[in-house]
Amino acid sequence: MTIRGYDEGWRVMGRRTGWWCGRTVMTCMAALCAVAVLPGPAQAQAREQGVAAGSPVPYAFADDARQVEGASNRTEAVQLAPGGTYRSSLQNNEKAYYRLRLDSASNAYVSATAVPRAGTKVASSDGIKVSLQDSAGRNCFSGDADEARIGPTESPRPLTAWAARRAGPDGLACQTAGTYYVAVERTSRADSSPDDWSLELQYVSEPALEKTGPTTAPETWNSGSPEPVSGTAKPRRGGTSFNDARALEEGVWKDGIRAGQTLYYRVPVDWGQQLYATAELGAADGDGFLGTALVMSLHNPVRAFVGNARTGYDGTPRAAVLEPLSAVAYENRYTVDDQVGGMRFAGWYYLAVHLAAETADKFGDGPIELLLSVRVSGAPGAEPAYAGAARPRGVFEVTEEDTDAAASGAGAGAASGRDGGDSAATMKLVAAGGIGAGSVLVLGLGVWTVVARRRAGGSAAMAGGAVARGYEPPRAP
Repeated sequence: MTIRGYDEGWRVMGRRTGWWCGRTVMTCMAALCAVAVLPGPAQAQAREQGVAAGSPVPYAFADDARQVEGASNRTEAVQLAPGGTYRSSLQNNEKAYYRLRLDSASNAYVSATAVPRAGTKVASSDGIKVSLQDSAGRNCFSGDADEARIGPTESPRPLTAWAARRAGPDGLACQTAGTYYVAVERTSRADSSPDDWSLELQYVSEPALEKTGPTTAPETWNSGSPEPVSGTAKPRRGGTSFNDARALEEGVWKDGIRAGQTLYYRVPVDWGQQLYATAELGAADGDGFLGTALVMSLHNPVRAFVGNARTGYDGTPRAAVLEPLSAVAYENRYTVDDQVGGMRFAGWYYLAVHLAAETADKFGDGPIELLLSVRVSGAPGAEPAYAGAARPRGVFEVTEEDTDAAASGAGAGAASGRDGGDSAATMKLVAAGGIGAGSVLVLGLGVWTVVARRRAGGSAAMAGGAVARGYEPPRAP
């Protein structure tokens, strides 16, 4: 941006104030730089997750997440609000309770993502369980709790489990309005690290339909594998959580992944469409074999687990391929098949790709090339008729903005001002340092004005020339 008279003013004042003004400007710039390095949320998250400042955090928690404490008993549980994201923590072998207030018609989904500290010891059986219970302590989620475990990689990574209350005419439990409780339980082996795990909770409410439709899942769907996606791989850097997952459209994408890292991507899948995905690990120098090195997990728009794929690794290219998934349909929720049931609504589907920490011992820290092949087949279909205006916009649909985001690779928070990239961090830095930077600017301009007046008093002819040209000290925009 150019301000009229600004450049000329700089030249005139440069001749008037000489080295002293230049020194003042440098002092101001130094102060601005000091503001720019003030501690921020990224450094705090790094400390919490056991990594050095400046290093990538294992999981980027939502900026707007509210801090809550899980209760050891249901009577003291804090209430969660629909559409809210929350931060908490989970002690070793602890069960924590949170409270919900549900009506009799909406579906409720609660996900919990637990994040072990980087570098800590975990076992394959370590994990979390999430259940949704009524006031009598009965589970609402198919009579059982959903579990997520570390698995055979035996390296610390984010784990996401979920629970639901499904309202409807099919005679399930938890149909009445009232108070319900989310229980999140951590299980760890005796020789695993006892450090607390960070926790992110998300609660999403899905409104009822205007009228009841079919209550049986489609019996047939295209279960064949499609033709491989062709074309040149395009670079797209993955995020580190659901909150900054990078958007992908159909195509082949390349990235790099380090040992122990989990990268997140998201793909818009509309009603009636099918999603296919493959993650391939490129070649690396080294020696040995890992039975499970790469794991790719798929989560639906409410972060519920849908399915996963894994592969071993010996330094040569290996691929993890998701099994063919059913087309997105509201009726999929009426099946006992968890993989089909997960494809129950349109929206952003998330791919979480993890490379075992043990890979570093045999093939180095990397990064190792990662290729993602994504195909979305089928024309978008009609969405179900949700009742009223209670539907959360953008959650159970694919909008034109979502399609644009997939083409550009925007991060998951783009709609709220976050794009998952450097620009978001820059704007936060400016906002955090705004008061200090503004003070430095005002101080600098004040000094500049005083110097100019003193110089003007000593040289009337020069001052007169400046006035004739319409010169004024630069103003803050």
